[in-house]
Amino acid sequence: MRLATAGLLCLFLCVSCAQPTPEPASESDAAAPSETTAAQTDAASAESEPTEPEPTEPEPTEETAVETPLPYHNPLTSEQIADGWISLFDGHTLFGWESNDPGINWTVQDGAITADSGPIGLLLTTVPFADYEFHCEFRMEAGGNSGVFLRTTTKPEDVTTDCYELNISDDHPEGYTTGTLVGRAKTAEPIAGSGDWKTFDVRVEGNRITVRLDGEEVLDYTDDSDSARRSGLIGLQKNAGKIEFRNILLHPLNLEPLFNGEDLTGWNIVPGSKSEFAVEEGVIRVSDGPGFLETEGTYGDFIFQAEAITHGDELNSGYFFRAMKGTEEAPSHGYEVQIHNGYKNDDRTKPANAGTGAIFRRVEARRVVPNDHEWFTTTLVTSGPRIAVWVDGYHVVDWVDTRDPDENPRRGMRTDPGHISLQGHDPTTDLSFRNLRIVETPDPTAP
Repeated sequence: MRLATAGLLCLFLCVSCAQPTPEPASESDAAAPSETTAAQTDAASAESEPTEPEPTEPEPTEETAVETPLPYHNPLTSEQIADGWISLFDGHTLFGWESNDPGINWTVQDGAITADSGPIGLLLTTVPFADYEFHCEFRMEAGGNSGVFLRTTTKPEDVTTDCYELNISDDHPEGYTTGTLVGRAKTAEPIAGSGDWKTFDVRVEGNRITVRLDGEEVLDYTDDSDSARRSGLIGLQKNAGKIEFRNILLHPLNLEPLFNGEDLTGWNIVPGSKSEFAVEEGVIRVSDGPGFLETEGTYGDFIFQAEAITHGDELNSGYFFRAMKGTEEAPSHGYEVQIHNGYKNDDRTKPANAGTGAIFRRVEARRVVPNDHEWFTTTLVTSGPRIAVWVDGYHVVDWVDTRDPDENPRRGMRTDPGHISLQGHDPTTDLSFRNLRIVETPDPTAP
C-alpha cells in the first residue's frame, strides 16, 4: 500500500516535551547538607554556563485551573521491566508518537490508539529501533486495512525498500493478508485480520523477521536483498476503516554489557573526583562526591539501559552521555539523565528536582516513577537531536534539542559520540548500579 506524502505533524499531548525546563543555578537544585558541597559542585557546572536565578512558582489564585494528574498505566510485569522491555503507549495520550499526515484523526479512546478517517498514513515512534521484540494488540473492523510498519522511514514510498509492512487485512489482490510482509513474504494461507482483538508478537533481528499471530508463528522471513533495512521507526497505519492498537511493547535486543560485574575494566575515574567507586557483589557502588566514573568508549546514537538503587531518601545522581572527556577542571560536560526520586505534594507528576529520567536543565520527567531504596531500570534512546527516556518501561521524556550545535552539550546540541559516566553528586551520595548495557543504532535513513 502506497502512502500519502503529507507533512509531519507532532501529536504530543504532554507539554513537558515541548518546552525546556528553566535552568537552576547549579548541576542540581537540591541543597546539599555539607558546606563543602557548593564549592565542589561548582567544579562540575560553573565553567560551562552562566548561572540563572532559580525560578519561583506563582502564588495560587482562585482563577488557577486545577490540573488533573495523568493516570498512570504501565502494562509491564516486574520481570519484563528487569529484562528491559519498554511500553510505547501510556494508555492515555499520544506521547512519543508523531503522525506523518495531519488529516488522520489519531486519538486515544478506551485505552487504545485509534483512527477511522483521513488519508492513508502512519503514526510513528519518534525514535528508531534496530533489533527488537515487538508486541501489540489490534482490532480492525470488517473490510478494513491497516498494518504495522517495521524499520520504516517517515514517509515510505516503496514497501520493498523503505520499510517492512506487516499487513492487517482480510483480503488483498496480491495475497498479502494479515501477518504477511507486503511485497516481500506471504503466509502459508490467507489470514483474516478483522473481528475481536488479536495479538502480534514480532522478532526483528538482523535480516530475519518472525511473526506470531495470537501465539502461532505465521511467518519466518530472511531478507537477503541489497535493500535490507537495519533500523527505522515503528509505524501504525491507518488505511481503510477503523483500526485500534493497545498494549504496544518493545524489547531492545543485542545490548552489550558496559560492566563486567567484577571490576571497573572499561571505565575511568575522572581526575579530581571525590567520589568512591567500588565493585561490591556484582554492582558498582558510588558514595561521597562529587565525582564521575566514565566509560573509555564513546557513543552517539544508541540504546542504553541500566538499573540503579538509591540507599537514601531523595539522593541525587545521574547518567551523563555524549559527554566530552572529563577533566579535573571540566568533569561533566555532557547531557544528564537525572536520578532523583523526590516529588511535591504527594503528586508524582510534580518532580521535586526535575525527576528521575529528566534531561537535567532541559526537560523534566513527566512522572517520577521509581521509589528510593528499590531497584529501577532506565532506558535512554538517542537519535540525532532527539532524546527519549523510559523509567521502569514508562516513557517519561521525549525531547528534541533545538539549540545551535556545540561540542559541549551544556552550551548547545551535540550529536557526536561522547562518553557515558555515572555521577557522584555530593557527600550524601550512596547508590548502586548494575546491568549497564548499550547497543549503537544504525543510521535509520540508510539501508
